[in-house]
Amino acid sequence: MLRLHNLTCGYGRSAVVHGIDLEVGADEVVSVMGHNGAGKTTLLRAVAGLLPAMAGTVELDGRDVTGRPTNKRVKAGMAYVPQGQQCFAHLTTAENLRLVADGRRRGKTLVDEQLDRFPALRGLLGRQAGLLSGGQRQQLAIARALIGQPRLLILDEPTEGIQPTVVAEIESTIVDLAAAGGLSVLLVEQHLGFAMQAAHRYYVLRSGRVASEGETGSDADTRVREAMAI
Repeated sequence: MLRLHNLTCGYGRSAVVHGIDLEVGADEVVSVMGHNGAGKTTLLRAVAGLLPAMAGTVELDGRDVTGRPTNKRVKAGMAYVPQGQQCFAHLTTAENLRLVADGRRRGKTLVDEQLDRFPALRGLLGRQAGLLSGGQRQQLAIARALIGQPRLLILDEPTEGIQPTVVAEIESTIVDLAAAGGLSVLLVEQHLGFAMQAAHRYYVLRSGRVASEGETGSDADTRVREAMAI
């Protein structure tokens, strides 16, 4: 679903990510881990088209989208949920959801499906999004992205600043989505336990380069900790 080949990107003339090769298969969850400053968010921003590639290619479902803007990548089946529980704070929960659903076929059904997936939001439809807890805003942000029916969902630190019970709910949702088929997930995550439980495979970045990669399970925790020098 996603293939990065020799991707280099950064800010201005300064490269932050250097020659990354990375793949996310169909219906697969892949975690990207690393310490602060390792280049994780920079990588995701380049995948989403918010940063230009200095070198290399980004392929989505076999098509080269390296030079395409973000809106074209969204139309091609990509959804990006940035770090920080992004939502329109002055709008209600319902308005945030309708903003994406309006004009789509089955728009109301798509909203209802996400409310079934995140039932805590049903009782908060009339509340301004800015008044929700961090976990509730994160659920809302993911629900909004899923209304667009993406084939690739990109999540940047979805558990940051969220209480453990909600972290477990988000992890379960990600696993269930991939298991249901039709959706692949690229996940950047600092929470090692969450990243390894939710993902099929992992990449560890260090100084903008891949320090380790492989399948989760068995001795993967040891390999990840060694790559991160934990």
